[in-house]
Amino acid sequence: MKIDRFIQILLPHDKKFYTLFEESTQLLLKASVRLKNIAEADAVETRTLVKEIEDLEHQADEVTHKIFGELNATFVTPFDREDIHELASTLDDIMDNINGSASRFVLYGVNRKTPYMKQLMEIIQHSAQAVEKGVQYLSDFRNSEKLQAILREINSYENEADAVFEQAVADLFENEKDVREVIKLKEIYVGLETATDKCEDVANVLESILIKHA
Repeated sequence: MKIDRFIQILLPHDKKFYTLFEESTQLLLKASVRLKNIAEADAVETRTLVKEIEDLEHQADEVTHKIFGELNATFVTPFDREDIHELASTLDDIMDNINGSASRFVLYGVNRKTPYMKQLMEIIQHSAQAVEKGVQYLSDFRNSEKLQAILREINSYENEADAVFEQAVADLFENEKDVREVIKLKEIYVGLETATDKCEDVANVLESILIKHA
């Protein structure tokens, strides 16, 4: 066992990192719910939801900065510093892609919500729920089997999103004649699918932490 891991086990440390990560995932879940609501929203409602997601993204940025600040100020951390940094960064990436995807509806003046968008938004919400659950298990690795099940669930959602994305782009190129619409819609699809990729990145970080503490 590495000496730093031995020290981490023996020395007491507080729960501030767990609390901050849980706060980050709660904000992420709220943003995913609003993103899903965009699927059924009219133009006015979409603007309101986009603004709410933007506000949540700003709050999440503040939490990420707090995590980095605590990382610099804390001698003994509950798990490896590089994993704390990577987990905070990947959670931030999910929120950035949710915010970016939502904002494009207003920025590009897109009012059409395709069935593929609705599917991807729903997958993102499910993924965000799984990410929140996974982060909650960080403070107790005795629930490793439950965490592993959640990691598999996140991976399954990412695979599902890949399939929806591929079909969406194929359908777009086949049936949309307006080149500008193709560009607008494809960018939204990419942002939504990338959000699920980032959820899988979080799962990979959680798995790495789990393996180190096995």
